[in-house]
Amino acid sequence: MLPLFFGLVMSVTALADEFEEGIAAHDKGDYTTAIKLLRPLAEQGNVAAQAGLGFMYNLGQGTEPDYNQAVLWFRKAAEQGNANAQSGLGFSYQNGQGVPQNSQEAAKWYRLAAEQGLPVAQSKLGQLYKNGEGVAQDTAKAYLWLSLASEHVTEAVQMRDEVAMNMTSAQLAKAKELATTCRTTVFKICD
Repeated sequence: MLPLFFGLVMSVTALADEFEEGIAAHDKGDYTTAIKLLRPLAEQGNVAAQAGLGFMYNLGQGTEPDYNQAVLWFRKAAEQGNANAQSGLGFSYQNGQGVPQNSQEAAKWYRLAAEQGLPVAQSKLGQLYKNGEGVAQDTAKAYLWLSLASEHVTEAVQMRDEVAMNMTSAQLAKAKELATTCRTTVFKICD
């Protein structure tokens, strides 16, 4: 029994080392090496490697842009709860990259990432509510999500302020109160 345990520990350590090497290669701009190191890990189910490959294929890092491959890897990681991959999949649906354009699907994936606190997804979801794309137009929800994102996403501040100009003072007060509450609670109750 003991040799099996040490074998598992050694295996996990080796995988962690490969992942770190892949990230280091990516950070140095050696995208070809990064893909070479991350792909086997992604194929074995490593969620972070799957999400990373999704972004690399989407951006054409180490390969030509391949939106179909990006969606494949985003979906694998997104279905396992990775917020970055969920947001990437939302972006793919919003822009029709690798999948047919579908604002409702975009909103679904952005919401899952936004509820985990990912600012870029909160901003995108707020924008969808502002414009009534894939969701019913709702200035209070737009204000809420844009307000939450505004602490980290510069563009969200301007969009939030634009939304606020179209709200009554009572609507704005209620939306601000909801945004304050949502900063300190579970996001799922905020929408």
